[in-house]
Amino acid sequence: MPSSAALFLLLAAAAGGQTIVLNRDSLQPYQAASHGVEPGGNAQGFAYSIALPEGRYRVIVRLGDRTRAGDTTVKAEARRLMLRSVRTRKGEEVERHFLVDVRTPALPPPPPTAPGGDRVRIDARDAQEFTWDDKLTLEFLGQPSVRSIRVEPVTAPAIFLAGDSTVTDQYAEPAASWGQMLPAMLDDRIVVANHAKSGETLKSFLTSLRFDKLLSAMRPGDWLFIQFGHNDQKQQWPQTWVAADSTYPAYLRAYIAEARRRGAHPVLVTSPERRNFDAQGKIVDTLGDYAAAVRKVAAEDGVPLIDLNADSRAIYEALGPDVAPTAFNDGGKDKTHHNSYGAWLLASAVAQRIRDTIPALAPHVTTATFAPAKPPTATQVAIAPSLIHSDQRPAGN
Repeated sequence: MPSSAALFLLLAAAAGGQTIVLNRDSLQPYQAASHGVEPGGNAQGFAYSIALPEGRYRVIVRLGDRTRAGDTTVKAEARRLMLRSVRTRKGEEVERHFLVDVRTPALPPPPPTAPGGDRVRIDARDAQEFTWDDKLTLEFLGQPSVRSIRVEPVTAPAIFLAGDSTVTDQYAEPAASWGQMLPAMLDDRIVVANHAKSGETLKSFLTSLRFDKLLSAMRPGDWLFIQFGHNDQKQQWPQTWVAADSTYPAYLRAYIAEARRRGAHPVLVTSPERRNFDAQGKIVDTLGDYAAAVRKVAAEDGVPLIDLNADSRAIYEALGPDVAPTAFNDGGKDKTHHNSYGAWLLASAVAQRIRDTIPALAPHVTTATFAPAKPPTATQVAIAPSLIHSDQRPAGN
């Protein structure tokens, strides 16, 4: 339950503009088609859900307490970081805004005689997440001090993310990916819609109808960030393997064409490298042909490039073999997937590349300048953990 003296919810509902006002004493567990507190809360945080149709929403939170200081981190849906460590003094009240994408698995059904489906092919893990449902879920973490929440529909451009486990909104601590950190680095005039999924490839993202779902929500002026490669290169996965010199760039170009046909702007992202050091303390290349293919397509097709492969190598080498494991999942045993610290570093690199190379998006970046060769320490990047923990590795490891 919330630990602040009072919690008020002011919900401007999408249908009819209805406003609901609640005080802390009347807060109830979440019920379908309503709103309330999710199970599992404790002194370090709680989750609150609001039934909403899919769409893009502005969330306005008022933080602070008359009787104590607060330190509030806010995450949305499957642990998308929205606000990091907003500190309030006793008696102080502040207001913060951010945008959230809400979606369900439903797709516009094809005609009876046409191939396709009416739902994204979600799996058991997806069904556990606060993503593919009919509600908006907000986590308030750290020393949360929440006075009010207001949610209202918004018309704003979106950055869609298509990718794999190194991009997706990871379901549980301690795993995390750069895509779920990016929202906290942008202003409240653009929304991040992370459709990436652990274990996905350029091919499987199509066959699971995830790309169809993404495209169904895409509008002119939106952006599509495309980052695949970790799983596409696996020849032991014969149904989804693509060759770096032929089929991989061909599929990338198909994604680019689909975005452009809808008036959206494609952006290519090279995959972050795995954490394998040689004897000289340099990162061993395991994705080179695929990263090179992305760079080549970007240059030939006039697509902005975010070279996260190069930046990740610089980050890991700057940390060194002894410290770099502290940025990775499973206490560093996982050499592919990150924890919140590592995800924040990679997202910082992405944000900096946006600032440096995409003029139309640069004004939306709010974080300080980031130099991959001089990453901050884990202490400097402390992020309040979410309520859900799991020792299961992300798919595709």
